[in-house]
Amino acid sequence: MKDVEHVARLARLELSAAEKERMRKELDGILSYIDKLRAVDTRGVAPTSHAVPLTNVMRDDIEVASLPPDEMLANAPDRHGELFRVPKIIEE
Repeated sequence: MKDVEHVARLARLELSAAEKERMRKELDGILSYIDKLRAVDTRGVAPTSHAVPLTNVMRDDIEVASLPPDEMLANAPDRHGELFRVPKIIEE
């Protein structure tokens, strides 16, 4: 449950007790599936960098308008004018 609460805090999500329990069960399922994948014997399987056989997929570099600042910052938890304000992470 601590992991769910930690992730929810990082994502700034407020979860009810029922939601936390549901997320705990889902996280347990995901981790259980990862354990199954780790148990698979992959010796002799050639490494791949991509599951789809595509190479050099490129698109034209076309200039497009970006979002207006007010729309871009609409969900910002803290802003200063047209900038995101974030907590200081480097100690002096």
